[in-house]
Amino acid sequence: MKKLFLSIISVFVLFSFTNAQQKGANISFEKEVHDFGKIKEDDGKVEYKFMFTNTGDAPLIINNVKASCGCTSPTWTEKPIMPGQKGFVSAVYDPRNRPGNFNKSIFVETNTTKGKDILRITGEVQAREKTIEDYYPKTLGDLRLETNHFAFIKVYSNQIKKDTLKIYNSSNSEMKVTFSNLPDYLKFDVVPSVLKPGAKGYILGTYDGSKVNDWGFVSSRVNVIINGESGNNDYITISGKIEEDFSKMTDKEIANAPKIVFEDESFYFGTTKSNDKIEHDFKFTNKGKSDLVIRKIRSTCGCTTVAPAKTVIKPGESSSFKAIFDPGSRTGVQTKTVYVISNDPKNPEIRLSIKGEILNENAQNKDANKNK
Repeated sequence: MKKLFLSIISVFVLFSFTNAQQKGANISFEKEVHDFGKIKEDDGKVEYKFMFTNTGDAPLIINNVKASCGCTSPTWTEKPIMPGQKGFVSAVYDPRNRPGNFNKSIFVETNTTKGKDILRITGEVQAREKTIEDYYPKTLGDLRLETNHFAFIKVYSNQIKKDTLKIYNSSNSEMKVTFSNLPDYLKFDVVPSVLKPGAKGYILGTYDGSKVNDWGFVSSRVNVIINGESGNNDYITISGKIEEDFSKMTDKEIANAPKIVFEDESFYFGTTKSNDKIEHDFKFTNKGKSDLVIRKIRSTCGCTTVAPAKTVIKPGESSSFKAIFDPGSRTGVQTKTVYVISNDPKNPEIRLSIKGEILNENAQNKDANKNK
C-alpha cells in the first residue's frame, strides 16, 4: 500500500512539473520548410507566409526575424499573439541574377523557452535569356563593351601578354574604333576593323612588359575614338603587375642570389595627434651572395617614402629608407602599407606596415571644455 501511494505521488509530481514546463508562450508552425519549386527569374519576387499558432498560455512575442542572406526579406506579425491565436512569418525571395538552386534559412527569435526557430525556403530559379545589355553592360556612346578595363594581372618584365575585350556596335551605322594616348608598351587592334550595325567584335590588347619602365602595379588610361570622335569619359583603363621572371634561374643561381632582410617589417607608433607626422627608418641588409637591387618602393595613401641613398647594395651591406605618414584629417586606428620590390628571387616584394591610432583633437577639446 505504501509503495502504491509513493507511485501515485511520483506520477503527480512528474505531471505537475511537466505542466509547469509548458507554461508560457509556445509557437507551432504549420510547416517549417517551403519549396517554391521551379520559378522564372523574369517573374520577379516570390513570397510565402509561414503560418503559426500560439499553443502556449501566455502572449507570444516575435522579437526578431533574420534571413541567411540579403536576397530574402522577411516580415512578421509584430504585435503580441494571444494564446490560441495565429500569426505569420513571411519570406520574400528575389531571384534576380540568382539562377540555379537555392536553400535559404530564416531565423525566428521569440519569447518562448526554445527562443529560436529555423524556417527554410528552397527552389530552383530558371535563368532568363540574356540580352545584349547583359553581355555588353558598359557603354561608350553606341559602342557596348563587356568591360571597360583590361586587367593583364601579372606580366613578367620579359613577357609579351595578350588579352581580348568583346565589343558590340549598337548603332544603325558602321563604326570604326581607334585609340589615342597609348603608352609604348600597349598595342590595340580592333577585329573587325569596321563594325557593321549590330555586329560583334573584339579589341585585341598586346602588353609588352619589356617596354614598361616600372615595377609592381602599373595602370594607364587609353582614349577611345569612335568614328573620329571621343568624349571626356570615352576611355578604357589598363592594369598589370610587372614582375621579374625568376623561373629560369638554376639552383646554383638562386643559392648565390641576393637576400633582403629587414630589421622590422612592422612599425607601431602608438597614439598621437592628427597634426603630428610619423617618421620611421626601415633598415635592411643584403644577406645574400650577390648585389641587391631595390627596384621600387611604393606606399599607400597618406604615406610617403624617401628612397635609400643607394639602390644597389653589396652582399653584407646595409641600408635604409624613411617612411613618413602625415595623418592630415584622418583619425582612429590607421594601418599604412609600404611595398619594397627588389631582385631577391625568394622575396621579390616585401610588405611593410605602419600602424597606430590618431586622436581626434576636436573631440578631445570638447571633452576638455566640458570638464572645465
